[in-house]
Formats: sequence, C-alpha cells, structure tokens
Amino acid sequence: MTAPVNGLHHVTAIASNAQANLDFWTGTLGLRLVKKTVNFDDPGTYHLYYGDALGRPGTAMTFFPWEHLQQGRPGSGEASLTLFSVPPGSLDFWRQRLGGSPSLDGGMSEAFGEKRLIVADPDGTRLALVEREDAREGWTTDAIGTDVAIRGFHGVALTLRETGSTEALLTGLLGYRTEAREGSVTRLRAEGTEGARIVDLIEAPGLATGSQGAGSVHHVAFSTPDDESQRAVQVLLAGNGFAVTPVIDRDYFNAIYFRSPGGVLFEVATEEPGFAIDEDPEALGTALKLPRQHEPLRARIEAVLPPLFL
Repeated sequence: MTAPVNGLHHVTAIASNAQANLDFWTGTLGLRLVKKTVNFDDPGTYHLYYGDALGRPGTAMTFFPWEHLQQGRPGSGEASLTLFSVPPGSLDFWRQRLGGSPSLDGGMSEAFGEKRLIVADPDGTRLALVEREDAREGWTTDAIGTDVAIRGFHGVALTLRETGSTEALLTGLLGYRTEAREGSVTRLRAEGTEGARIVDLIEAPGLATGSQGAGSVHHVAFSTPDDESQRAVQVLLAGNGFAVTPVIDRDYFNAIYFRSPGGVLFEVATEEPGFAIDEDPEALGTALKLPRQHEPLRARIEAVLPPLFL
C-alpha cells in the first residue's frame, strides 16, 4: 500500500543577505513575495516565500537568510538543483535577462529531451529554467510577461552517493514511478499532469558529503492535500522504519519531517490552509507576519531584522 504525495510543495534554501535574495527572486526572476515571516526556531531571521499569485503548492521557493553566513560546500546528500518550468521558446529571453548571473552549464543544454538553462542566485543556489508545456499561470511583472513567466517548480535534483534506497522510498512509499535513466541520473515522476512532479536522482559514489551554508537547500517538501492524508504518510513512513517527527503547525501548512536514506531532509506539508489565511490575496507579502507564539515579541523581533525594500 502506498500513500502518495502530490509532487512538491516547497523547497527551502539558505541565503546570506536578505535584500539581495529578495531582489533576485522577485526582481530578476519575477516571482511574487507571498509571505514575509520569520524562522520558527530563530525568529531573529526572516523566512521569505516566493511563488505564484498565491504561493500555491508546487510554486513556493523559500529562504532562511542568515546575514554574513559563509557559503555552503556542494557535495552528496543534498538537493543540488531546483528545476523551474518556463514556456517553450522562452529561454532566449531568460538567457539575456540572466546574463549577469553565473551560468553553470555554459549556456542552454538539454536533459531528458527538455531544453534548460542552469544558473545561480547571488548565494550560489543552483536553479534550472526548463522549457515545457505547463498550463499553470505564472506571476508576471512589467518586465516579465505571461509568455515567459515562471510557472512554478518542474522538480528537484538530488545528488547522492547511492540512489537505490532513495528511489525505493519514493517509488515504494510516496507514489513516484521511475520514468527514465540518462547516464548517472534516474528520473522519477509523481502521478498527475500538472507541474512540480519530477525528482532526478544523481548518483555520485565518490563525492564527499556537502556542508550546508549560503546557497544550500535546507529541505525539500512534498505536498499532501490535508491532515488526514498527511497522517497516512506519517504512519506509513514510521511503519517502514523512518524516524518521522510529530506534526508541526507552520501556520500556513502542517509539516512532518524525516531524513531520507541519502541524507536529504524531507518534509511532507499539507496544502491547506495556505498563505491567504492572514493576508488578503492582493496584499500577500506586504506585512511582516509572525508565528503566533512570537507575536508578543514583535517589537524586539522587528528591531533586529534588517529592513527590506520591494
């Protein structure tokens, strides 16, 4: 019996300078800042969420920006690339727009029959823009129209010393299927036709374990519709020997966490209640929203957080 997930919910990475992070992900890439809040465990640090108009599951890229943090060291046991879906024919636009960003593949390339452009954000977070048909509506700006706008996630790539055990977890318990293999990369796909369905497993047996810092992905979150379905996943994982956390209320979703066999921290997050629970949809990301337990400390928290300008 499987308890499948609905592809990706969000990806959370680590940054250093909050303003530089905001400028790139909203200004350069054109995503919407849908929530400005703080790290639950370190409320003196922002937690910034970027996505489509509502930050729907499958579109939300999130960051913990710790000022002056040293850069992470890439290696095995981590999510090494986040793939975003863009419309067919749009990569020429993005190559010109991202001309000042570090290109990590020397220009456009192709994987699994899909054209892509791999670049990095100011902290070195690796992302790929992948041309594909995608019916989702992207967030647009004055400079980025609907014909080129990012639609949301296409997937993530995990670099692991050994991929078989993670492939068994994703296909045996979480409802993914093995779709194709290309060299050292195995492509898995969750059921359904919309985006955010891909996990690529990159096998690198001799690669040293990475260390987290600015530019590293902190965790990868999978999506499940509601508390009941999340509970089914939790029970299934625990019954198969995974050390799963209790359910944690993150205000905008409930979350459980566990460590994958390859070392990547996984989360399973509910699709409800969403980011509009405490802000009107047209006002998302405009005010600092604090977790309920930190609201009494608002004055102290606001005094230590750096100012942000959209």
